[in-house]
Amino acid sequence: MSKKGVAELIGVAPNTVHRYESGASVPQDDVIEALADALNFPKIFFYGEDLDTPRLDNASFRGLASKSGRVMKAALASGGLAYKFDDWVGQRYDRMTLDLPEYKEGITPKMAAKLLRQEWRLGDKPIENMVHLLEAKGIRVFSLAENTKDVDAFSVWRDDVPYVFLNSFKSSERSRFDAAHELAHLCLHKHGGSAAEHKNSPIEAEANEFAGAFLMPESDLRAIVQGTVYNIEDLLVYKKRWRVSAAALVYRLLEIGIIREQRSNSIYVEMSRRGWLRNEPESCEREKSSTWQQIMDDLRNCGVTKNHISNETGVPVKELEALLFGLANMLSIEGEGLRTPRRSVDLRLVQ
Repeated sequence: MSKKGVAELIGVAPNTVHRYESGASVPQDDVIEALADALNFPKIFFYGEDLDTPRLDNASFRGLASKSGRVMKAALASGGLAYKFDDWVGQRYDRMTLDLPEYKEGITPKMAAKLLRQEWRLGDKPIENMVHLLEAKGIRVFSLAENTKDVDAFSVWRDDVPYVFLNSFKSSERSRFDAAHELAHLCLHKHGGSAAEHKNSPIEAEANEFAGAFLMPESDLRAIVQGTVYNIEDLLVYKKRWRVSAAALVYRLLEIGIIREQRSNSIYVEMSRRGWLRNEPESCEREKSSTWQQIMDDLRNCGVTKNHISNETGVPVKELEALLFGLANMLSIEGEGLRTPRRSVDLRLVQ
């Protein structure tokens, strides 16, 4: 929202909102009430400490060049709310230990993808669930709210903890590829410069190359797709194995030489004619978080409500639901609240 839009909602002048934001003026209680009502945030949020929010200079956005500054700032703000909730969770639950190697210069994206599969003992088999895999390796994974649906995904390091934010409004196959893409940034580009620098750098192409190789290992592709793709319907069969889009599969087949450029071009033309590039048929099941599923189960058993969490963290209920793949809906809005003040559960994460 613009300052003018906020000012109109709470009945003050736009320059007054500017003074509130800059700290030059402190809003009275009635203004805080109006802000809380207009923006649907709990009052405690406005009295809390400044949020630790991801910055543009340490975040990696997929497709940065096509994103407006306002869209990216909204996504980064969501990241700050995720941090706040994650800190609250960290006071109550033990988390998975980070297991994520960093690959230095000289390691190509394809080699990094192969090495990481070896490090994580994945072999060449298809990855069943990218979100579960990232969580099992100690990466914090959140979903993005509707007001940031123009952001494909982004990742960021917060001290020594990696975070990935995924768009839950894109196709499930696109989200899986985004997860692998952001994994590339975390292990290849940890010290690779700011998001602003990424705009004109090759690292987006490197992350895509890593993602393709990580999700679709060459040896497995060659074993399954033993000849060229003669029938476009074959793609619907093959894509189910690796849970990727048909377009991503065709690109990878071209990349490793199973099909030639002329054939890939004709396939893309046919997919476009059928509308597959906008809405691909036979999409795989959307991935959700295993960590948040288990934590929401435990919180519900402890009698914790969404309002209880919101009042303690200052994170609005709507934002909690958006950040947690909708799993916060398992909790009731109101109730007795936390019966067990501190509880640690064994997070059994499936890779």
